[in-house]
Amino acid sequence: MFYYLEGTVAEILPFLAVIDCGGVGYACKTTNNTLASLKKGQKGKVYTYLHVAEGIFDLYGFATQNELNSFKLLLGVSGVGPKAALAILTAGPQNFTLAVMTGDEKLLTAAQGIGKKTAQRIILELKDKIGGSNMELDFSAGPAATATPAQAGNAAMANAALQELGYSAADI
Repeated sequence: MFYYLEGTVAEILPFLAVIDCGGVGYACKTTNNTLASLKKGQKGKVYTYLHVAEGIFDLYGFATQNELNSFKLLLGVSGVGPKAALAILTAGPQNFTLAVMTGDEKLLTAAQGIGKKTAQRIILELKDKIGGSNMELDFSAGPAATATPAQAGNAAMANAALQELGYSAADI
């Protein structure tokens, strides 16, 4: 329904930004990561997600489309709602992606409302969707050519995670 909101940042509260668009203040629930990119009284832009449930119409806003996409992926996991997804993404979408790619349950359980079983479910369901399972690296050149199979697997996962974060193959 709403793709993004762009206007003057009227208020910044914990986990909430109010964006004034043409005289209407839209309250967007958001992460600390997004709040850090906004400044009260200045122009701001957030990509939005409208969560509609029984009697609930909540608007969520994110500084980048990557963060919005991560939020949507998390909502697709059974047992993860918008509040839990925001808690996970407070550490940033990059940390979320790395946690899933490396199977780091501790980073996910650090978020309020996320237990060990939910963290395991997130990793299991999203690891393939985030994209590292079929990525391979060419180890024929440089010092990596002598890597053991276990090291090669870790390097492939790291490569996939960095690509998911937007780094080019040349940068990696």
